[in-house]
Amino acid sequence: MSRLMRHVTTGPYAPPVAARELTVTSADGARLHVEVHGPSEDTGAPAVVLSHGWTCSTAFWAAQTRALATDHRVIVYDQRGHGRSPAAAQLPYTTDMLADDLEAVLGATLEPGEQAVLAGHSMGGMTMMAAAGRPKFQEHAAAVLLCSTGSSALVAEATVVPLMRASTLRTRITRAILGSKAPLGPVTPIGKRVLKYATMGPGSAPDKVEACARIVHACPRKVRYGWSHVLEQLQLDAGVGQLTMPVAVVAGTADRLTPVAHARRIAAALPNSAGLTELAGLGHMTPVEAPEAITAKIRELSRSHIQPQSKSNSQKGADAA
Repeated sequence: MSRLMRHVTTGPYAPPVAARELTVTSADGARLHVEVHGPSEDTGAPAVVLSHGWTCSTAFWAAQTRALATDHRVIVYDQRGHGRSPAAAQLPYTTDMLADDLEAVLGATLEPGEQAVLAGHSMGGMTMMAAAGRPKFQEHAAAVLLCSTGSSALVAEATVVPLMRASTLRTRITRAILGSKAPLGPVTPIGKRVLKYATMGPGSAPDKVEACARIVHACPRKVRYGWSHVLEQLQLDAGVGQLTMPVAVVAGTADRLTPVAHARRIAAALPNSAGLTELAGLGHMTPVEAPEAITAKIRELSRSHIQPQSKSNSQKGADAA
């Protein structure tokens, strides 16, 4: 079975069919798979851009995409090497690539001056921090949602190794686990238990664990390994200070990959914080573990920070002509 078809195909975590698909070219020539869901541009529906995390894909945002597309134009894209975005020849991967790719997506899908709510999970949140000072990001970001993410010290503070306190040894073991070159193979009961322990809260329902496992296991081994080094060396604290628009932060209190301390530091450092929400007992995969809560937070940011428009800028221009 193709890695692109390993996600769940029925239920709330099955990816919806896009209204439009396009391929966007980034600054270095990397090609990105982009989907647009919901009403057409000429309806004036507010826009939302969703950026997924390490080893995930557009399928990770299935619940939010389906719910928001009823009255928002929802733009989702596969990070390079993930989902249907090919692995770029330019290596190693860098946080500048994350920023370049997001800028390319914004430029291809939003009208000049059009603003949107930008939501990023894990590496998708790091994408927001990496792009924070970029002109196109500043132009289009009305508000930002950071889900289950961190800006630095990820490996040192992760608690995926059980029953070990913070130490040099734990950091070395964590680095070896997250940076492993070993293939994940097919989704198995044991694999799901491991993934649930490392990335989800203890009360996560089986269908949510299944959805996350299928998405993560579909990520190519070399891509997973390549991006793991970016996460290990991550230093985006300065980017947090450049997020001058309203920014809301969400984190699970049982997150082992980016423990809630990361979210608290980010929220405290933001120039324009829109609040920190801590979801009790949830892990790292908050958009899947708590889909309604994440969708509600995006809607709240949209209502508060995007001015309603009856028509898109391009349609207005055509009418004036």
